[in-house]
Amino acid sequence: MKLYFSSKIFQKALAAFSGGFLVLFLVGHLAGNLQLFIPGELGQKQFNAYALFMTTNPAVIALSYVTYTSIILHSILTVYLVIKSKFARPIKYQVSSGNSNSSWASRNMAFLGTMLLIFIIIHLRSFWYEMHFGDIGIDKWGNKDLHTVTVSAFQNIFYTGFYILSMLMLSFHLSHGVGSAFQTLGLNTSKYEKSITFFGKGIAIIIPLIFATIPIVLYVR
Repeated sequence: MKLYFSSKIFQKALAAFSGGFLVLFLVGHLAGNLQLFIPGELGQKQFNAYALFMTTNPAVIALSYVTYTSIILHSILTVYLVIKSKFARPIKYQVSSGNSNSSWASRNMAFLGTMLLIFIIIHLRSFWYEMHFGDIGIDKWGNKDLHTVTVSAFQNIFYTGFYILSMLMLSFHLSHGVGSAFQTLGLNTSKYEKSITFFGKGIAIIIPLIFATIPIVLYVR
């Protein structure tokens, strides 16, 4: 049993499960952030009410700790597995067919994961920290005005550009990660291979694209 928990199979399965949970988190987070598309006071009211709910509801708070744990666990495991794989085969093949063997994303998962972790830290500092500990204003309905903080952040073209670039990296990460997770868990059989590929590509395009659209709309509005 101890040997299994320290095995590469278990570590890859854990990375797959934590990654799958984070995809579900992204879907939920995106659903909440869609309120930023609503213009005017209605958008401000609904987004701030949503932010209040996400920071005070006991079930959401408990789930947030699972999310933080998953982020840390997934980041450590993916980087560790990539490094372990490289050390297991330190001598490169004399003949390499490059992209015919693997995608750019699959060869750079450690880099993509590291850059996304940096983005998460900056993102949490910009919004999560401000919501919990920052001296932000109160809207006319008595809620912390995270909406104004968010809109103001995306008036900075450099932060907006950084956010969009991070969503591009997320897209590459998901393009390989979703399919890899199904493969690791033994679900990517010949019967479902096309459906899983379609699903993975859809997730990798739609989620980052909508996330990236939000700061663009807030910047030009």
